[in-house]
Amino acid sequence: MVATSLKDSEVAEHDSPESCWVIIHGKVYDMTDFLPDHPGGEQSILKHAGKDATAAYDPIHPAGILDKFLDPSKHLGPVSLDPRRRDETQYPPQPADKPPLSHCLNLFDFEAVARQVLNPTSWAYFSSAADDEITLQENHRAFHRVWFRPRVLNNVKQVDTSTTLLGTKSALPFYISATAMNKLAHPDGELAFTRAAGTHDIIQMIPTMSSYSLDEIVDARRDESQPQWMQLYVNEDREVTKEIVEQAEKRGCKGLFITVDNPQVGRREKDMRARQLEASRNGEEWHAEVYQGTSTFLDSTLSWDDIPWFKSITNMPIVLKGIQSAEDVLKAVEYGVAGVVLSNHGGRQLEFARSSLEILAETMPVLRERGLQDKIEVFVDGGVRRGTDVIKALCLGARGVGIGRGLLYPLGAYGQEGVERAIELLRGEIERGLRLLGVKSVGELHAGLITTDSLAKHSGYHVDGPAEATYEALQVVAPGGKSKL
Repeated sequence: MVATSLKDSEVAEHDSPESCWVIIHGKVYDMTDFLPDHPGGEQSILKHAGKDATAAYDPIHPAGILDKFLDPSKHLGPVSLDPRRRDETQYPPQPADKPPLSHCLNLFDFEAVARQVLNPTSWAYFSSAADDEITLQENHRAFHRVWFRPRVLNNVKQVDTSTTLLGTKSALPFYISATAMNKLAHPDGELAFTRAAGTHDIIQMIPTMSSYSLDEIVDARRDESQPQWMQLYVNEDREVTKEIVEQAEKRGCKGLFITVDNPQVGRREKDMRARQLEASRNGEEWHAEVYQGTSTFLDSTLSWDDIPWFKSITNMPIVLKGIQSAEDVLKAVEYGVAGVVLSNHGGRQLEFARSSLEILAETMPVLRERGLQDKIEVFVDGGVRRGTDVIKALCLGARGVGIGRGLLYPLGAYGQEGVERAIELLRGEIERGLRLLGVKSVGELHAGLITTDSLAKHSGYHVDGPAEATYEALQVVAPGGKSKL
């Protein structure tokens, strides 16, 4: 530990992989040994080596995370900053000409506004998916291959959208799914989700990679009765993982959602491209290889054998997030977990993974055939943009539906007010959908109200952006019978 205040000129000398110091909120940290383990790759730290990194740090890191993951010996003490070099966090200005909030009529409208409001790097991070983004497209398109079989002449003047998820009452059959680093979308980040969820009596899933600390997010609740769940990325250091789980339970979280589909980060080329361009504009080099490595923040040794250990350290219901086959759902029942989320991580991991809706249609008949449908709660997420999407999943047997990007874009476009507007729009679409289907509550939904004949047929057209952008079409004979060749 350096005993006296450092000068910023001294910090500036430590600007390489061999000795990497950064300044955050007026304090100096030695990040050299941490570089290989940083979830965002070494380059995202190195470009701030020897400099004040506060502006880049604040939007994506919760308070206190350095104390948790960085050895105290790496905390080098305060720094005397030249006021002319002092760094301040800047958020992108909100365009004055963006549409009034009331003009947003559906979730796609918010996405269009967010694309204009967010800075290019943030937009690329949130919107990117694996490889050619085929799975990203399929997640939503799968809903287009499920059609309704409505019943008529039923009294549907009053409809009930409420349900129970993991034993907790919710006013709507969907929840706010965990998405990382929400302050990249809006300064209020996860706190806006907490407040909006409290206003509308729905459940928020808190992300491990949050921009605010767990305590800050929990403290933003309407009151202590407001339910929240905790999403968990399993750290290689199980003591770190145990600490996260115990803190979540202590603060009142009602469910532990363990992400199981990410032994390694997927190849998200839109995000990679944006980082390359940003580095190029700053006169820096950025190497794609740093994006592909594993990290201590993601334990690639995680296996079914670890489930008993998780059950031993918490009384929260355990849900496995990222299940992608009926076989693994049956295994989850065998291991006695409370639930599963059928999910492909928003299309951000394995390209050509099937949609959660298709997996749901495969899974529920198997559970019913074996009499296991009441032994486990099945959730889905991915591609949900309409209230009718939620209804289709419930008809197929889902207990509830997670919405991530569909609520993240309203946050980026309009903050908490945008999230609340989006929830209200979805509520209206669900109520209308129930009435037009001829049912009075989400509890009355069943598979007889839909047809899934085309769901597993993948012969439909998917936009292959990279291929279309680079393919030179074959030429026909030119007018007059003369070839260009």
